Amino acid sequence: MKPVDNTEEAEWCADVFAGLTSSTEFRVPRPYRADDGNHVVAGWAAFEFVEGQEGPAGAWATLIAAGRAFHRALRHLPRPDLLDRRQHPWAVADRIAWGEVSSVALAHTDGLLATLQELQRPVDAPSQLVHGDLTGNVLLQPGQPPAVIDFSPYWRPVGYAEAIIVADGLLYHHAEPELIDNVLPGRHGLQMLVRALIFRLATSAIFEGPGKTIPQEELARFARVIHLVEERMHADHHFDT
Repeated sequence: MKPVDNTEEAEWCADVFAGLTSSTEFRVPRPYRADDGNHVVAGWAAFEFVEGQEGPAGAWATLIAAGRAFHRALRHLPRPDLLDRRQHPWAVADRIAWGEVSSVALAHTDGLLATLQELQRPVDAPSQLVHGDLTGNVLLQPGQPPAVIDFSPYWRPVGYAEAIIVADGLLYHHAEPELIDNVLPGRHGLQMLVRALIFRLATSAIFEGPGKTIPQEELARFARVIHLVEERMHADHHFDT
């Protein structure tokens, strides 16, 4: 059972999952319909129970592989208009990450958000439907394919979804810095990681609220990961071109 804030998005996400076929690479829970044919009733949606434990520590390769298979299965789907109507903090933060909004009242980030925005360079990558919150939403069960749950849809490059996994791993799951090099090699990968870090930092700043400051422990996490990104960028002699 899952509480629903946005009925339109929840109905659409349930339809997407209903149309996916589980494979040897990933599985998805089937959504249930009520007697009236809707997936959402009184602010709740229901999906079949799937066995598994949340990763992701120690299972980064499995998580990335499952995400790539899941995204391949979404390639044929068109961009839904409902993405333009969302105003929740994650949607706003995603637009900030991609420079689609000019100004939003945010908590203070001690200059870290500005630093990340200065590191941004243009990227050229096709967009498609992606799951923007895979890190805690892939369940692992011995003998079964990873289960992808709780779809958080965005229309972005697949590399961005993978960069969010890397950012989450470095920020919150004690992942080693080599995860950057293994999943997001080169300038293109680093640019996706910059956007993923902006996404997570801006989300925290929106939830904290204007006029406040993000807790120092959170800022320290971001400062550490930004330093890793800067090291790799500065090692690339073509970064400023």
